[in-house]
Amino acid sequence: ALDLVRNMGPRYIGFRAKYELESRLGLLRRRFPTEAPMTNFISLEDWKVGAAPFFFERKSSLGFPGTQDAGLAEQYQRFKKGDLRFFHSTWYSLGPDYDWITNPETGYQYSAQSHWTEIPDLNEKAGDIKYVWEKSRFTHLQFLIRYDYHFGVDCSDHVFKEIRSWIDANPVNRGPNFRCSQEISLRVFNWTFALYYYRDNAALTQDRFAKIMNSIYWQLKHVRSNINFSRIAVRNNHALTETLMLYLGGMLFPFFPESDEWRKSGQRWFEEEIEYQVYEDGTFLQFSMNYHRVVVQLLTWALTLTRLNDEYLAPIVEDRARKSLLFLHQCQDSKTGHLPNYGNNDGALFADLNGCDFRDYRPQLNALYFALEQRHLYGPGPWREDVYWYNAGTVEDTMAVVPRSDVASFPVGGYATIRDDSSLTFLRCGSHRDRPFQADNLHLDIWYDGRNWLRDAGSFKYNTTPELLGYFGGTASHNTVQLGEHDQMRKGGRFIWYFWSQSDDLETFECHEYVEIRGQIWAYRHVDREIHPFRSVRKYRGLPRWEVHDILKHSTDLPITQIWNLPKDAEGQVLIVATDGAGVPIEPLQSVSWYSGLYGVKEKGLSIRFTTQSEEIRTTIAIQ
Repeated sequence: ALDLVRNMGPRYIGFRAKYELESRLGLLRRRFPTEAPMTNFISLEDWKVGAAPFFFERKSSLGFPGTQDAGLAEQYQRFKKGDLRFFHSTWYSLGPDYDWITNPETGYQYSAQSHWTEIPDLNEKAGDIKYVWEKSRFTHLQFLIRYDYHFGVDCSDHVFKEIRSWIDANPVNRGPNFRCSQEISLRVFNWTFALYYYRDNAALTQDRFAKIMNSIYWQLKHVRSNINFSRIAVRNNHALTETLMLYLGGMLFPFFPESDEWRKSGQRWFEEEIEYQVYEDGTFLQFSMNYHRVVVQLLTWALTLTRLNDEYLAPIVEDRARKSLLFLHQCQDSKTGHLPNYGNNDGALFADLNGCDFRDYRPQLNALYFALEQRHLYGPGPWREDVYWYNAGTVEDTMAVVPRSDVASFPVGGYATIRDDSSLTFLRCGSHRDRPFQADNLHLDIWYDGRNWLRDAGSFKYNTTPELLGYFGGTASHNTVQLGEHDQMRKGGRFIWYFWSQSDDLETFECHEYVEIRGQIWAYRHVDREIHPFRSVRKYRGLPRWEVHDILKHSTDLPITQIWNLPKDAEGQVLIVATDGAGVPIEPLQSVSWYSGLYGVKEKGLSIRFTTQSEEIRTTIAIQ
């Protein structure tokens, strides 16, 4: 308990205690009424005439060439049959009359009449609540609108029937779909996207418009009423999403009574959160590549819409946007556009406006770069489509050449990279001033010729068996050194870790023959107070060859194990040999491991481990 207070701070502890008390006494429920009277805030015609500037005014203002992608066509045809792909990975058959409150994985149906404060987000019988939230996020409207645009098939009636069905099935402040304010914020964004696209379409009637606007109002009101939970208790991408949506909601819908306060407060809070959550070197407090991409999308929306509406964000927002781009671009595999599968990854991609693979970061990095520089970061390709949607289809096609450094260090977040024409070497060596999510310090990722040979196992699910939660979040699923069977930190409940690992030192070294990263951390404090694992990674120039030197001094009788997680077909293509501190070869132990590149999906991989009673392991890695 003392470690939790020390890590999270008195503000967090005090707020959580007060919030829990208010919830149990029913005081929290009173802030979220379930009676939501219908109000006509503005007529459809008045909105059409005076709508605030958006990425595009209407469908007809988009002038970029359509492309009839087969994958998009298949997605549309399956959707018409009632199928939907969840988390960019798994298809589920929801049927044409989905009720919006049933988990398709478990079949569990939530109550649509229970107040949202009575809905648990963790329930063994119900399963992972994200499976209910996924369709209610309404990201699927984006591929319907993209299909409408590229194939010339009017999807407006389908889109508005989807929205109306959700409104009718989800009374205000009741049921699972009011449980998370971030999900509400994204739903509002996607509905707004549809309203502007179909602005002149006959399917957008006064009745539909009024019903949607009334629902948007009550959903934004919910977000505002619960904003401190995200700003204090959660303080991650949820807070960024919600504060930005309050700002944009106030800006785009100025006819709501509270719009001015939402806009001003949302802007101030968003700026504060960007400064706090995106570190000075462009790294992100959630220690996750995918969640950092979420921030990139939010920054793109913020910078683009403020420019279009003649508003200005604090300079720190643009500063952290540029530094985020620099960091992510440096960590990107140049052949595939992928980044290491590092940190938590729940399949989030707030705007999916292109035909690229989920793991390809080029569309989102390109869009943010364009918002900053009015130029593309990458050459022609499907990754440019996001820019066309965000800039009404009329954009310059000039491209900037942004070089990547041979060696780079990001000491605040705790990362270092080595790059050459065919490889990427990525090492984690970080301190935690904000809560860690995985016990992964000194993890090493190696990419060669567009393939991730030594890789992070990923996340799989946030609500699964204790064994799988322990594996994917723990040290064993990362390419690092483990003391006995212990994780680097002691696991608490849900997303809580105790005895946070910290970085002692991170440095890089270059010479004619090789480039080297050296890192040392303070870890395993729940086992022994003074354990400081050291790792050096040496990459030889022009060769697919690495040397890793690990030292883990400790006062226990436990062995140390060096862990490598590879694709299951890597045997014979990746050669790994190791010796102990005395130069004696260590026999490798091969076993089956788990890998999750997409949320909710796991596949078998290859684990190679070297275990010794010595405190030192020297390893050579070569890729054929």
